[in-house]
Amino acid sequence: MDPLDFYLYFRRDRSRTGASTGSKKSSTGIIIGAAVGGSVLAILALIVGIYAFRQKKRAEDAAKRSDPFASWDSNKHSGAVPHLTGARFFSFEELKKWTNNFSETNDIGSGGYGKVYRGTLPNGELVAIKRALQGSMQGALEFKTEIELLSRVHHKNVVGLVGFCFDQAEQMLVYEYIPNGTLKDGLSGKTGIRLDWMRRLRIAIGAARGLQYLHDLVNPPIIHRDIKSNNILLDDRLNAKVADFGLSKLLGDSDRGHITTQVKGTMGYMDPEYYMTNQLTEKSDVYSFGVVLLEIVTGKIPIDKGRYIVREVKNAMDKTKDMYNLNEILDPAVRSGAAPRSLEKFVDLALKCVEEEGAKRPTMSEVVKEIENIMEIAGLNPNADSASSSATYEGANKGLNHPYTDESLFVYSGVYPPSKIEPK
Repeated sequence: MDPLDFYLYFRRDRSRTGASTGSKKSSTGIIIGAAVGGSVLAILALIVGIYAFRQKKRAEDAAKRSDPFASWDSNKHSGAVPHLTGARFFSFEELKKWTNNFSETNDIGSGGYGKVYRGTLPNGELVAIKRALQGSMQGALEFKTEIELLSRVHHKNVVGLVGFCFDQAEQMLVYEYIPNGTLKDGLSGKTGIRLDWMRRLRIAIGAARGLQYLHDLVNPPIIHRDIKSNNILLDDRLNAKVADFGLSKLLGDSDRGHITTQVKGTMGYMDPEYYMTNQLTEKSDVYSFGVVLLEIVTGKIPIDKGRYIVREVKNAMDKTKDMYNLNEILDPAVRSGAAPRSLEKFVDLALKCVEEEGAKRPTMSEVVKEIENIMEIAGLNPNADSASSSATYEGANKGLNHPYTDESLFVYSGVYPPSKIEPK
């Protein structure tokens, strides 16, 4: 090869080698830069992720402290909050749909707490939905406590809780729908259903058994605190169901026998001993139930124009005379249909329940046994349910009134007001 050609060839080869080396160095730099940049971004992303996770955890912890429902998965029913037995969670959208957007046609009652709507579940079951007004809502913890209490109560003579809603800043309780109104409305004739003596005895035994269940079979026991004819509802067969636990009090083992508490209840039904001492016991419910028994035989409200039903009966009765000389104050349906012996024993029981000293009153278990004896005297089987639906009863006018009116289900009297009437 000519020396000049060799020189030129050598220079071209060196040039190609140098270009190749420079290209390799440039590529290596790009790769290293990209790797370093990616690592930095990954580290930054990890830091941001850890920060976001910690912030979310702090928010969840704060929510759990302020909201006892925060950790409860309503879809999976998982977690320890709330502790429910037989009741279920309903979303706001579900209840909105099943009440036709809470329409006026489904508005069946109202009061200081809020409104009650009739709803129809997908399976066709009717329910009564108690919706709280924004200004009258309980705290989350109080609401949780109430639904836990209600969900533990399962008895045919106690209104059952179907479920609840704690969603979209709403608080709602969903009860079974009771079609025939309150005992108070039944006694006054508003429901159009004639309550003769036999039906009144069946209502009395049902209500007594419901209250006995709360005292003796629920654990811990429950003192109702607001037993009255407005809180005894009648189903389609006129079976009695005790309603409304808005004032209820749990009776734990440590305070079994009495609870010191702010006096609450309804005027005319309240235990005078409880009013004077603030000592709440099961016997406080017994006194209120005794007033209800006197309502059943007289058809009169507890306090009317300054006259107190307990005192009126005590002043009028004469045990030496037929039907204790109470004909003038007995309800006509009772006066014409009650066997004297069964009515007299019924009045005796009512007056035992309204003894001024709680220790002298019977327990609800004893009340149930005595009403069963009275039913047998009247020729009724105390263990048989009502034989027919209310639609067959004389004067029935279903749908005329609803059981969730202003005074029933959720309206309370609050603190017992001062009064010139002494409940003696």
